[in-house]
Amino acid sequence: MTTSPRPGSPDWLRPLGRTGLQVSAVCAGGSPLGSLPRLYGHDGSADQGVATVRAVLGSPIRVIDTSNGYSDGESERRIGEALAVSGGVPRDFLVVTKVDARGRDYSAARVRASVAESRDRLGMAALPLVHLHDPEYFDFDEITALGGAVDALVALKESGQVGSIGLAGGHVQELARYLALGVFDVLLIHNRWTIVDRSAGALIDEALGRGMGIFNAAVYGGGILAGTPGPDGRTGPTTYGYRPAPPEVLDAVTAMRRVCAEHGTDLTTAALQFSVRDRRFASTVIGMSRPERVAQTLAAAAASVPDAIWDELESLLPPERVWLDAPFDT
Repeated sequence: MTTSPRPGSPDWLRPLGRTGLQVSAVCAGGSPLGSLPRLYGHDGSADQGVATVRAVLGSPIRVIDTSNGYSDGESERRIGEALAVSGGVPRDFLVVTKVDARGRDYSAARVRASVAESRDRLGMAALPLVHLHDPEYFDFDEITALGGAVDALVALKESGQVGSIGLAGGHVQELARYLALGVFDVLLIHNRWTIVDRSAGALIDEALGRGMGIFNAAVYGGGILAGTPGPDGRTGPTTYGYRPAPPEVLDAVTAMRRVCAEHGTDLTTAALQFSVRDRRFASTVIGMSRPERVAQTLAAAAASVPDAIWDELESLLPPERVWLDAPFDT
């Protein structure tokens, strides 16, 4: 690892694997744009979502990630409205989305319908990058069967309706089975390579060996690494990766907050830079729900963090047995 890239620096913009696409070191995450109060603890208006996207478009962040299923398409609708009032997609800007099942329907027909819905909401004739989203929640043999969801996504790429195709999800053992198909150009992994969890190590190595571009998402673990603690140093979010955090993770977070404070920074900044400074990742996805979040994230990415902090934080990494997914061999 080296220093965190600053907006405007030579390594702020990076190639996305073999796709021919270019992305910024930070990607705006569109999941909270559509308003998911049960997940994020707050509601968000359509005007706020559109304003947030417009703030992203006017910033050094040159890529936004969304999905067909985020708030039943509301995230894509708000991005599409912001693009429309801004005059369309800027030439140097990348919009990434994902195909989603409808209920338990993850058929080829559903994949084609998902792409058509996304094109309509976003106002884009063609989609430069589309991920197969969360396939680990469905039967692998069904999704990969001849004429199934994966075949449909590959066919959309071959027809030119989709530029590149990616694989987006969490559970590393299951995603490894999809990676082995050899058809995907990009990997998006969430919650599995953070300052307190390294579950995705072997999966990342496999993806890099295949020449794939990689997005690293949910580097705050769903909020625990970004929340503000109380006087006891522990009060705040107590879930990691959308599930209750083990005591070892809670202890590590408390200790890491203390180390960051001793070095004149905070855990939110360290958690972001831990990913952004890692050149294996083309981009780090950070959820954006308010316009001011854009400037805050860019400031954290550019903040000065002493080199000595990284070895101290690494010494506090929780044991493998409490990571979201146990390490595996490819």
